[in-house]
Amino acid sequence: MFILSKLLSAITQPLFWLAVWWGVALLLLTFVATRRRAALRMLWSGLAVLGLLGFEALPQALLRPLENQYSVPSPESVSRHAGVIVLGGATQHPGIFQARGQVPLGEAAERMSTPVGWMRQHDKLQLIFSGGEGRLLATGVTEAELAQAFYKEQGVDMRRVTLEGGSRTTRENARQVAALLGDRCQQPWLLVTSAWHMPRSVPEFESVGCQVTPYPVDFRTGDSTPWTEYSLARSVMLWQVALHEWLGLAVYQLTRPSKP
Repeated sequence: MFILSKLLSAITQPLFWLAVWWGVALLLLTFVATRRRAALRMLWSGLAVLGLLGFEALPQALLRPLENQYSVPSPESVSRHAGVIVLGGATQHPGIFQARGQVPLGEAAERMSTPVGWMRQHDKLQLIFSGGEGRLLATGVTEAELAQAFYKEQGVDMRRVTLEGGSRTTRENARQVAALLGDRCQQPWLLVTSAWHMPRSVPEFESVGCQVTPYPVDFRTGDSTPWTEYSLARSVMLWQVALHEWLGLAVYQLTRPSKP
């Protein structure tokens, strides 16, 4: 599953397929003289697709159904839970931490930061962070280690924090946390991850017998997106997130074992 998830990250990048398309066109243009006109059409059509990719309304239309699947619980409900399970995915390359001594947070920073206030407000709340080494080429630093440094910087009581650094995928997150908590996983826990990632995460935790209340963060969409919103760089990233998550959701549904 880990290798498959890394392959999904490659094939769900629109620019990857555009590069393949243009590469085929250039090969035809260079080596097959009779296909020159077809090659030129491929080059121009690829350029047109690249231009269309910049309209953010398109990928956001794919992300919105995922993000709308679970609503945000009320602040009052936090205290009714044994603790919060935070999934990794909020940090950037650990080389920055190794070189600069600061924890680099990415666009999904809310995964890490949201529980900090809860830990200060509710002195009995426990925090479980789940995130290991999710790169094909290991760096030697897990997300759990970065989380430990981050929560210490934020003044969180580390006696109430448990770090799980062995998981590399969402499915492994669920299994490792379930093994870590044992029977306590049947108590009510808040599950914090990106809103678009929640539809894949909740069934995984439920399949291992954990009782979780989804608390989605890191929203990428609003109620609607005007067609005037255009940014090629930002939109391409949204396309990758949307395609990766929809494809991952399908794979997980097909391969998920039945509940215990």
